[in-house]
Amino acid sequence: MVNAVQMGVRIVPIMKKTKLLKSNSPETWRSKILFVYSCKVKKKDMIHTQNLNRELSSQEIAELAPSVFTSKKSIETSDKYTHIPTTKVIDDMKLLGWKVVGANQVKARSKGTIGFQKHLLIFGNDDVVVEGNDGDTVFPQIILTNSHDGKNSFQFQAGLYRLVCSNGLVISDKEFGKIKIRHMGYTFEDLQVKIKEMVEKLPLTVESMNKMKKMELNEKEIFEFAKKALTTRFKEERIKSMNINFLDLVKPTRNEDMGNDVWSVFNVIQEKIISGDFEYINGSKVRKARQVKNFKQDQRINKELFDLALEYVK
Repeated sequence: MVNAVQMGVRIVPIMKKTKLLKSNSPETWRSKILFVYSCKVKKKDMIHTQNLNRELSSQEIAELAPSVFTSKKSIETSDKYTHIPTTKVIDDMKLLGWKVVGANQVKARSKGTIGFQKHLLIFGNDDVVVEGNDGDTVFPQIILTNSHDGKNSFQFQAGLYRLVCSNGLVISDKEFGKIKIRHMGYTFEDLQVKIKEMVEKLPLTVESMNKMKKMELNEKEIFEFAKKALTTRFKEERIKSMNINFLDLVKPTRNEDMGNDVWSVFNVIQEKIISGDFEYINGSKVRKARQVKNFKQDQRINKELFDLALEYVK
């Protein structure tokens, strides 16, 4: 267990010495992360289908993202393209302690692309958790995107799942980076190294979370944050035509999000922008914003919002 005044990541390979990565930032969160690796062998199309860290069955994954189970490459790919089924990565990730807790896919653009389109899997690990002293427990996640049309490699990004609101966040590329593995030459050993690299970066993310929790915003800064956050979803011209009640946009919906610190403000606004939980007046009509359902748009908005939050703590 990491000391309460420290944060770190415990990486415990089987039969090897424990390695502790320490951090000296404030102690709102402390990492209780045990990563064991073994060399032994809301609606249907919503991204937030994960139920805490409950593992999805193959049938549930198939209902959410059928393209995950495509066993052959698209006829539009070249002879040089190597088809590695996404199910192979699922099996390998499970060996590393990561199970599928969420799934999604984009709509096929034509009949010929059905089954080969881009899809997304969210992996969770019961032994990887960031515990908040105030009860705000966060589960780090690994987000995988892939397709079978030859246009995408395996891409891994880091995410965060907040227990208090069942809300998924995506860590920005600037903070965490994006890891790619080409289909050609894919091996379990390479995957193992890449996932290890991602887990070892978690203390930096925890440090940023703590900085956000420590930094207080005044009323002017909160509304400024909200206005900038809207630009991640809407164009400037559209925002000018929308009469938005910013008091409602920045108002927390639960006690756990009460506060003027960057972390609380960021989470309140992020959840409302993604879920469409706010109203605006367009002309003479009051309209409710729509939920973001396309996972590519969801990821982009999430990463830009995380970048925005980081600007207030640098």
